[in-house]
Amino acid sequence: MTDAEVLDAVAAEAGWMEDLLVRLVEAPTVLGAEEEGQAIMAGAFADAGLAVRSVALDADALRAAPGAAPFSWDVDGKRNVVGDWAAAAGTGRSLILNGHVDVVPPAEAALWTHPPFSAHRDGDWLYGRGAGDMKAGLAAMTGAVRALARAGAAPAAPVELQSVVEEECTGHGALQCLLDGARADACVLTEPHPDHITVAQVGVLWFHVDVSGVPAHAARASRLGFDAIEAAYGVLAALRALEARLNADPPAPFDAFEHPINLNPGVIAGGDWPSTVAASCTLSCRLALYPGEDPADLQAQVEAAVAEAAAADERLTARVRYDGFACEGAVVDHAEPVVIALGDAYARVHGERPALQATTATTDARHFVRSGIPAVCFGPRGERIHGIDERVSLRSVTESAQVLGLFVRDWCGLV
Repeated sequence: MTDAEVLDAVAAEAGWMEDLLVRLVEAPTVLGAEEEGQAIMAGAFADAGLAVRSVALDADALRAAPGAAPFSWDVDGKRNVVGDWAAAAGTGRSLILNGHVDVVPPAEAALWTHPPFSAHRDGDWLYGRGAGDMKAGLAAMTGAVRALARAGAAPAAPVELQSVVEEECTGHGALQCLLDGARADACVLTEPHPDHITVAQVGVLWFHVDVSGVPAHAARASRLGFDAIEAAYGVLAALRALEARLNADPPAPFDAFEHPINLNPGVIAGGDWPSTVAASCTLSCRLALYPGEDPADLQAQVEAAVAEAAAADERLTARVRYDGFACEGAVVDHAEPVVIALGDAYARVHGERPALQATTATTDARHFVRSGIPAVCFGPRGERIHGIDERVSLRSVTESAQVLGLFVRDWCGLV
């Protein structure tokens, strides 16, 4: 297929990709409720002519695997959905295209212009939780392969499409695919990185600090009580000091960011009655680390910071525990063939080569890199990710799919 034939074939799938994206956005696939989205993806893979199979999450296997994160929730019944595009010859390079179906909660639904799980189109923009992060990427990668297959092409090496779960909290969906035997010469994750290829990312640690107080009647709080909620301020101040130290001398390429390591106190829960001094308070936080650093070392620094806060107030008792992300960062060399080939495909659609950038977020790319599979991120233009009125450019969905169509042809070969 010529460039023009690939681009036209993919453009013809724009309506199909939009319809798939709308159905995905309207499936509220938060943690524990991913199956509705996975059923949609199984149908989409089948409609693209792929052989569809499920990869079930195995709690014991995950907990024993290198790169796993601690988790307390039940994963029984959860699955990844995989679509296999079988090779018609053995002369090309194999490929994994990966996207995640899970989304973060919509925060305060009343702040949204339209309900977060009702896809709303306004011009080129499609709004809804997960529209950008990253259901548009799932639509783009599936639409690209569907276009090639409907044009009568077959790959010269295996192509595996993965719709995974738990990217937003552990990455265990992608890890389970690797434990199940997924291997390829490269992987592209269709995260919402539209005008660049992401070649480096931080690691992420989730931790929870349980602060203990002494409950008492509010009328006698100053004499008898010790408020755990107020005590948590001291803990947070010590963690902010740690954050400042981690940002003091960032290594390349993260020295290009003003503040690459971000501490986010994302959830606070404490107390049980307005007239009772709070007996407990929990801070649930996210903190980042640079590639090459061990999450266990950051855990030790977090625990030291919390101990420092406790030492400053003899009444303060605080315990750190871990549930969720505990992952390293990852870097892919700019000279990797997948970076060059994907950049070539991008240039033929957009007239210029994409930037090669780092991100201060994490993605499932780290699992592939750890397994020896070069993995980069590229996908449609999403905005307001994890925020209110998240949206994605529909034009960019088609353009990203066109880049992916050219890349699949060039990387795998078509017969």
